[in-house]
Amino acid sequence: MGFFSRLFKMREQDPTSPDTTWAMEDNGSELVLDAEYATMLMTEIDIDAAIASHEGWRLQLQDMVNGRSNEVMRPERICQDDRCDLGRWLNGTGRVRLGHYPAFGMLVARHKYFHQQAAAVVMLFQAGEQQQSVQLLNSSCRHASNQVLLLLKELKRGVGR
Repeated sequence: MGFFSRLFKMREQDPTSPDTTWAMEDNGSELVLDAEYATMLMTEIDIDAAIASHEGWRLQLQDMVNGRSNEVMRPERICQDDRCDLGRWLNGTGRVRLGHYPAFGMLVARHKYFHQQAAAVVMLFQAGEQQQSVQLLNSSCRHASNQVLLLLKELKRGVGR
């Protein structure tokens, strides 16, 4: 089982059973959802749409730095991680439902970092620093983006969808 799978994993084991493979004290870093709770959660956020939207951001940034877009991006808005649909959910209902899980905190932090890096890519590009913009996009911005996508996919797997 991979690192992210351990972060967002449904647990169906009885903690009192001798066959249980995890310790109760380890449970704080796991996403433990029963089927009803998972279903309710899935009505509050469309994880597939969040993944697609996030991937769309990556493509927009790539198009911008490669000169394939005339769209004017505003870094002062891009850096605000609570303005996109995912950010509103993470800072609202998601925090209420899952905020006590360390993996959720990691998703929030990675999402915020992605927005900061995306805004920096745009600022550099708009300042005429195309080379630095491309470097940032292909390094820390891409890394943060990949982490957000992985965590979202594990969240989706964890709720059984």
